[in-house]
Formats: sequence, C-alpha cells, structure tokens
Amino acid sequence: MPPEIQKLANSLLIDPVKISVTPQSSTVDTVKQYVYFVDSTQKIQLLLYLLNDPAIAHALVFIQMKHRANKLVDMLIKNGVTASAIHGNKSQSARQSALNKFKKREIRVLVATDVAARGIDIDDLSHVILFEMPVEPETYVHRIGRTGRAGQNGIAISFCDHSEKKTLETIEKLI
Repeated sequence: MPPEIQKLANSLLIDPVKISVTPQSSTVDTVKQYVYFVDSTQKIQLLLYLLNDPAIAHALVFIQMKHRANKLVDMLIKNGVTASAIHGNKSQSARQSALNKFKKREIRVLVATDVAARGIDIDDLSHVILFEMPVEPETYVHRIGRTGRAGQNGIAISFCDHSEKKTLETIEKLI
C-alpha cells in the first residue's frame, strides 16, 4: 500500500488491521547486489572477464531469450568455460541433465531463461548473474533468490545497458 494511502487510512480509521494477500517483493540481506553498466555489445566480454575470478566457481546466468541462451553457451564453451543451457525448447530430460551436471559441479555455468529456472534449488550457489535485466521487476527478486539461501551469503551481479536503465529504476523502487 502506498505510504500516502496508509497515512490517510490511519487518520480516518480506529485501530485498523492490515491484511496482506501477497508479501511485498524484497531481497534478503545475505545477497550482495552489484550492477555493471555496460554496452550490450560488451556483455559477453564482461562475463568472460568476471569468470576469470576463481571466486566464481559456479554461476547461474539469466538471459531473456532461448536462442540467446544457446548462443551464450556456445560462446562460453568456445572460450573454455564449461556451460549448458536450460530453457523451454529443451526437453525435460535435457533440462534435468544440465541441472544435475551443474549441481555436481561438472559444468561451471548454467544459462537459464526465467521460465526454465522457476523452482530450481541449487545448494551453495554463490553467484547469480543477470546477463539481461528482467522484463518484470518482480522477476529480479526471484532471480537473485537462487543464491543466498538457507542463511548463506550470495552475490547477484546485474549487467545493465542503456536500454535497460528504466527497468533498473523500476527494480530499485520495488525493492
């Protein structure tokens, strides 16, 4: 409820009771959030640069489109990074195989679209990288919620190009 409405309600009502149907979207304190402002043509180079850091042992990378997920995986593999993609065009068995390999640490990077990533649970996932900002601000909270679970710390890194700045502002207002 917007603060102005809450203030008005408090001034008009006696002992009002607030009932929330859905919780306000928020992020957990155990996830450190970073944003890199980068031209869209430089996002792959930035990802490869960040993956040079041995602290990023495994990363879940979010991307919008299925075909771009496949292209990103191809580029990562071409540059010596073990990677696989999960998205709606993959069969359930292919998605499960990629997820199992990631969980067993057989691949370093799992590239996922939002639909395919719903409900996945990966223990000790330290890094989530948003290669592209989500269309819906609430999706940001879901994406970064894959890390920093069960009281552990996590890091969420967002790549934001010029066309995504308004989305970033909306996300900032949400959280």
